[in-house]
Amino acid sequence: MNARTATGYTAAYDAVLAQWPGEPESLQVTTDHGVTQVYATGPADAPPVVLLPGGGATAAVWFAAAHTLSARCRIYAVDTMGDSGRSVPARALTGRDDLARWLGGVLDGLGLPATALAGHSYGAWTALNYALHAPDRVTRLALLDPTSCFAALSPAYVLRAVPLFLTHRPAAMDSILRWETRGQHLDPAWRALACLGATQPSRIVMPRRPKDAEFAGFTVPTLIALAERSRAHDVRKVAANARRIVPGSELVTIPGAAHHTIPTEHGAGVLASFL
Repeated sequence: MNARTATGYTAAYDAVLAQWPGEPESLQVTTDHGVTQVYATGPADAPPVVLLPGGGATAAVWFAAAHTLSARCRIYAVDTMGDSGRSVPARALTGRDDLARWLGGVLDGLGLPATALAGHSYGAWTALNYALHAPDRVTRLALLDPTSCFAALSPAYVLRAVPLFLTHRPAAMDSILRWETRGQHLDPAWRALACLGATQPSRIVMPRRPKDAEFAGFTVPTLIALAERSRAHDVRKVAANARRIVPGSELVTIPGAAHHTIPTEHGAGVLASFL
């Protein structure tokens, strides 16, 4: 990312962050993997909720949830290490165990022995990975249209993503968003941020679907909220596998939602009903 693009990205990030209620507290948490950017809002003594964004979405994307939840929850929104945003890696995350150790270090730095954990898309996979790794530290788990958790990405979605990974051009991200949402409204400030974020190389842990055996004895109260019109994966297959693998979970479908409309347009109310 050149200096001009970096300046534009900073401005775009701040424009999305400006939609949060009040002025969120900016926290930098140092772990073995680098400095993680976290934004916090809500009463300091309220029950904590840690929010993990989808790929390229950044912590700023959670402004709708912040408005809905911050009166009764202490919200911590995290920029995923190695992804777009303001976290600064010191060394790469090399696998699922590394990813869990990083997130555990962030919770330690925030002084959270246990917390509710919510994520969208890749953030849902990160949240589920951590809940399987350290279930005693997760009081409730909310997975919003979770990818690579209960089924693979759809071939059509993967095919659409190829130009993005090859070119890192904003237009390639915009093309995915337009196709996947079928032209539904997306917050324009966040859309601009996501498209500029495409120019940042991603060094995230590549997701791998957990094996069924890993869920043996899993008792964390879990919400699985699926976007009715998601083109990221086969929603019916995700639902069927989730019912089989996590039979005690709460499974809901969000009417009219696309995969990429969840954080800014459709997800806040679902989170509020569960957390």
